[in-house]
Amino acid sequence: MVEQRTENPRVGSSILPLATIFFSSLFRVFPLIRSTVSVVNTEFDADLQQCLRQASHKLDSRLEAEILLAHALDKGRSWLYAHAMTRPDTAQMQAFSNLLERRLAGEPIAYLTGKREFFGRDFIVNKDVLIPRPETEHLVERALELPLPARARVIDIGTGSGCIALTLAAERPAWQVAAADLSPPALAVADQNRRRLGLEQVELVHSDLLAELQDREFDLIISNPPYVATGDPHLDQGDLRFEPALALACDGNGLKLIMQLIEQARRQLVAGGWLLIEHGHEQGEPVASLFEGTGFQQIKTETDLAGLPRLTLGQFP
Repeated sequence: MVEQRTENPRVGSSILPLATIFFSSLFRVFPLIRSTVSVVNTEFDADLQQCLRQASHKLDSRLEAEILLAHALDKGRSWLYAHAMTRPDTAQMQAFSNLLERRLAGEPIAYLTGKREFFGRDFIVNKDVLIPRPETEHLVERALELPLPARARVIDIGTGSGCIALTLAAERPAWQVAAADLSPPALAVADQNRRRLGLEQVELVHSDLLAELQDREFDLIISNPPYVATGDPHLDQGDLRFEPALALACDGNGLKLIMQLIEQARRQLVAGGWLLIEHGHEQGEPVASLFEGTGFQQIKTETDLAGLPRLTLGQFP
């Protein structure tokens, strides 16, 4: 079977769409999963090595099989190799079966395990927040390179899980970091991560962009805002089907919120302050033009690891 690939507009890279699941065949090959409900075949007596082999075949990914089995057993992946001949009990097999069934239906690994690594730290994630992506790590790296004051005032707009704001606070403890989001459930997730990482000094704000922060000034405004165009067919494909639309898409060909943020940032940055925005790989030129039209200087669009335009930054005079 020839694998076809589609492009994810959030990351600009190829992702494999899920193949159609033929449940009759699935039941014959992997008896842990039924076509209607997740049921363990109690007669199926397999050790971890056999579980991984069969799950890897169905998922077409050894890595995903290991992650899900380790999660079902509440162990690390390395434990699976040290205990390859261990036979899971019925409850563990049921949990693994349920995870496999959900993954085969397309649910993202991060939502199944409830976490995703970002910049070397694990962040709690659920369906209320966007899944942190490696491309966004470059946004953080670029912010850390800027010539900011020792006690820079920083705001992360559309914080979601809080991965950007909390990473900046962890890497630069003297910075005064705040994080804003329009979604109360997303702020609840960010709060969980804030407490778990011991970064209670990071301020969480319920705000539509900078609307509730108009009386404050910042040295850095950073954001990974929604930038997929409303109605884009990619929203119905892959992981994007499960992620919150509020964090993914907006009107104006995906540029409406970016336009609003650039205009607001102009009024709330100190002289010499910086604005960093992640955007779609086809939005580099229009975003840079918006920066220029609003009076920003030292404007630069930078590429991600795939060589695609991914973020634009500029300094307000």
